[in-house]
Amino acid sequence: MENKAVLYGVIGLLAGILLAIIFARTVVNGNNVSMIRMMGMNLRSESMMNNDKAQGMHGEEVGMSMNEMTITLEGKTGDDFDKEFTNLMIEHHQGAIDMANLAKTNAKHQEIKDLADDIVSAQTSEIKMMREWQKSWGY
Repeated sequence: MENKAVLYGVIGLLAGILLAIIFARTVVNGNNVSMIRMMGMNLRSESMMNNDKAQGMHGEEVGMSMNEMTITLEGKTGDDFDKEFTNLMIEHHQGAIDMANLAKTNAKHQEIKDLADDIVSAQTSEIKMMREWQKSWGY
């Protein structure tokens, strides 16, 4: 009889710990979602479920994060890799151009504006090059 009481106590303790972990994760994740929404941003995972792009603070479309891009490339080789790599790099470079254009008009320091000019020039050239590759490779 005493062994049953100990067993029930251990099971109850484990169940309590499990419920506390689940509750804590829900609260923490819920607060992060609320904070992100409060900042005027949508979550990428929600947007992906609706086949939409995520949105930034000002409603502009936001593509994948660098981590998501890297994960997308994992396991791909050959043409599959090259096609996805160039698609993702074009998206990434376009994001850099968009940021640089903002810097050209909004930055205080001329060094930032000069860097922004260099970024637009280099990234535009690389996008053009990758699009030519895609065309010649039949992507």
